[in-house]
Amino acid sequence: MRGATAAGTRPFESSGSSRDGGGAGFCSRERFSDAASRKRLTRVARKRSPNRKPPSRSAVPDVLARDLRVIFCGINPGRVSAAAGAHFANPRNDFWRLLRATGFTSRLYRPDEQYEVLEEGIGLLNAAFRTTPGSGDLRRADFAGASERLERIVRDLRPKWIGFVGKEAYRGAFGERPELGVQERTLGDTQLFVLPSTSPANAAVPWLERERWFQELAGRSSGLPLRRGVRALVVDPADRVLLVRFDFPDKEVWTQPGGGVDPGETDEQALRRELAEESGLREFVLGPCIWTRTHWTAGMAGWAGQAERIYLVRTDAFEPAPEWTSEQLAEEGMGAQRWFTQPELSEPGLIFAPRRLPALVSDLIGGGPPSPPIDVGV
Repeated sequence: MRGATAAGTRPFESSGSSRDGGGAGFCSRERFSDAASRKRLTRVARKRSPNRKPPSRSAVPDVLARDLRVIFCGINPGRVSAAAGAHFANPRNDFWRLLRATGFTSRLYRPDEQYEVLEEGIGLLNAAFRTTPGSGDLRRADFAGASERLERIVRDLRPKWIGFVGKEAYRGAFGERPELGVQERTLGDTQLFVLPSTSPANAAVPWLERERWFQELAGRSSGLPLRRGVRALVVDPADRVLLVRFDFPDKEVWTQPGGGVDPGETDEQALRRELAEESGLREFVLGPCIWTRTHWTAGMAGWAGQAERIYLVRTDAFEPAPEWTSEQLAEEGMGAQRWFTQPELSEPGLIFAPRRLPALVSDLIGGGPPSPPIDVGV
């Protein structure tokens, strides 16, 4: 529905909004006798004034309502989006696919359905109004008043987060270079997050990297707590590591066995339970905690993700014999498990969690357990 969000709020009408909030364009004091004269003098004025005032209206309307979960702020309209009057309309732009893949939306939306995402708690706007072939064609003047406009939107509509789709969107608004992720700056109670650009011009950033930042914002913006979790890096005398494979609709990910810590459990109790269920490993000496990892996601019911402590477990080689049935493991998303040698960790096409697992294992085998535990990222 275009007229109301799930909470019953009507969209904030801001299509064609101006930087001063009134929507009125610049008007000259001079009067012209005919339209041709006006057009001719306008062309001359533009040629003589390279720093002319940027447009006060956008070819792509803001899509806003009150109390949204996230407003995604793009850089400016590209030519395809301007022609369509819709955000991220280039079919090669990953934005809409990323929203679906990371759980922001319940289905894949088309750009011409942009108003319908209000019902998912999602809003859309741009930091600059002027249409250009690419963001590199923008001038500093194109972002004049952008931070004030965002402050006004936050004050009036109170979104929980603003996600800037591209570093240049944030830099244009606030005049400072950001890193990806959560920003120290806030606008009132609204938190700010910088995502990689989803433009095809940013093809050097692979899908998985874009996806992981969208996943983090999806988890953080859910308002849910992180689950406490434990995993074990199981290593045999030949320095092979035991990994389990989780199967997702769009990818397969290899990681260490383990899972959530139940209320009242210690890390060791939880890990012994998990290793028995998943791999059949029951007799082992728990080694030190070597790594920590925070995994944000919207894919865990009731949780914003998992904060994990990963322990070293050295054991004799064994053939995995899970206590759980294959059906129970499949319900948890687990499709397989196997031992990996270090060279096998470098097989092309494999995805690991954490992403840099091969290098971490190499450092561990070569240098021993770190002290204190290191944060291994995503």
